[in-house]
Amino acid sequence: MDTADLGSGSMNKVSLRGMVMWELSGPKRTLKGFSTNLVTQVGDELYGERGAGVASPPALPTGMKLGTGATAAAKTGAGAALTAYLTNSHQAFEAGSPSSSLFGTSRRITYVCVFAAGKATSASPITEAVIVNEALTNATSVAAATIARSILEGIGSKGAGETLTITWVHDLLGA
Repeated sequence: MDTADLGSGSMNKVSLRGMVMWELSGPKRTLKGFSTNLVTQVGDELYGERGAGVASPPALPTGMKLGTGATAAAKTGAGAALTAYLTNSHQAFEAGSPSSSLFGTSRRITYVCVFAAGKATSASPITEAVIVNEALTNATSVAAATIARSILEGIGSKGAGETLTITWVHDLLGA
């Protein structure tokens, strides 16, 4: 029997839900917000293949990058990667991140990055963020290296004296 023959019928399904929370703080203001995120096809592959012990799964996530693009988030293609990389916005995860915890009956994976004063400074609004699984270089990322992507609203520009903290949660839900 081909696994495609199994279909979706009455089988239990596992889904992945995500949320991104951000806080921009500095000497003159503090802004907070949140948005949903989309786990890309590469992210699905990462969670599935690593969890199943499949040989040669995608590399582990290494950090985040920010951008100023507005392309809608998508599982694959242009919407699965940064569309306008923000210079100097590559950042490794904070110590202890990612972490795993039980959230109700869901498994919650949490990723945190802090873009300190002087890092990812922008006169343009910061409108997109990605979790990547590549070397953190000062360059854009492609869809093949993007685990999750979010369109951010309300951050605006980031001054040189401000700190931006971004927290992502991915909840793995059983049926």
